Amino acid sequence: MKKGVKIVAIGGGSSYTPELVDGFLKRYKTLPVKELWLVDIPEGKEKLQIVSEFAKRMVKRAGVPMKIHTTLDRREALSGADFVITQLRVGQLQARVKDERIPLKHGLLGQETNGAGGLFKGMRTIPVILDICKDMEELCPKAWLINFTNPVGMVMEGVNRYSGFRKFIGLCNVPYGMHKAVADQLGRPMEEVNVTMGGLNHMVYVTRVEADGKDITEDVVSHWGEGGVVKNIKAVSWDKDFVKELGVLPCSYHRYYYMAKEYLEEALEKYEKHETRAELVEQVEKELFELYQEPGLDEKPELLSQRGGAYYSDSACNLIHSIYNDKGDIQVVNTVNRGAIKNFKNHEIVEVSCRITKDGPVPVNGVELPWTVNGLLQQIKSFEIAGCRAAITGSPQKALLALMINPLVGSQKEAKAVLNELLEAHKEYLPQFFSRKE
Repeated sequence: MKKGVKIVAIGGGSSYTPELVDGFLKRYKTLPVKELWLVDIPEGKEKLQIVSEFAKRMVKRAGVPMKIHTTLDRREALSGADFVITQLRVGQLQARVKDERIPLKHGLLGQETNGAGGLFKGMRTIPVILDICKDMEELCPKAWLINFTNPVGMVMEGVNRYSGFRKFIGLCNVPYGMHKAVADQLGRPMEEVNVTMGGLNHMVYVTRVEADGKDITEDVVSHWGEGGVVKNIKAVSWDKDFVKELGVLPCSYHRYYYMAKEYLEEALEKYEKHETRAELVEQVEKELFELYQEPGLDEKPELLSQRGGAYYSDSACNLIHSIYNDKGDIQVVNTVNRGAIKNFKNHEIVEVSCRITKDGPVPVNGVELPWTVNGLLQQIKSFEIAGCRAAITGSPQKALLALMINPLVGSQKEAKAVLNELLEAHKEYLPQFFSRKE
């Protein structure tokens, strides 16, 4: 076994990076990260420098021999890596503002992983992640790609369908938050509550809850109210009768679909005030980077929790820790279905409870989601597949198909208008749509 682990974080200048550093420092004895390479693009050079200096102070405070490297040359960093984390945003936060505001201008929900905004973020991201996979096949073929970049499900579907690279795992902090919410509801520590989940990214359901060796799913379902809420989603309580009939626990992002009218109304109000989530995040990021520059700061600030990154380090570091140590514990990740969820084809990407081993995730077999949620899941999987095809082909027609499939759109006229406006707004980051020969 190697004496130390080399980890590369692409998008290293992200405000999330201190969460990641904190997680690795806490686990250093059993996950000895000797090299952490933070990679970014020229436009992110200033933030990369700020984050790396802060990270070095965190490492010094912890007193561990972890070396922080920074580079704008991805290939330099990737050589010999053991794990590669992707946490990037093509077009930076300004692109997210457009993803949210342009659909809302046309009366459609704008959000970075759902609807029109999610589609365009996916189409900008998939080609970049595929290029990273090509570099990894050449420079670090044994490394695992851990992708945190949204929309995780669509991005992983794209990698699986259009790349030969197979050592990839998609990760999200929502399942961790759901597990914590279930445990909190029961008044128990997380380790005493076993939670099984299945579905798609940002559309995952809790299918089974066990405590003290007993199945207590029905009791938890019947009392589910505000559970599993994340920072960037308004905490509207679930109707208990609805959840009981659903038969499984929905996640926070399901509110965009089951409460679409309420969420659109709220989003339109925020649009008028220039208080969309993206615009609020811009302000939080500004404050965070001001904090990160303080010479006396050597541990992650509380303000970081407002960024929406709660449990990020726990999710990412737990996964890497379990692969490195061949733990065989259960975690929820995005991976190839391989028969784990009967609602989906074997080759499709799902978010599901898996046993984490040195060879990667092994899905827990036998999950069958009820008919009450199957229709919505199939619609979103079709949207993900259509979005991948649009990203790869650069076809406006295929992009329109993806938009029309998505249940948050529901208007051919507005879909075409939003499509044309977002294509123009993101022209710099969607060359595949503008270099095609008709």
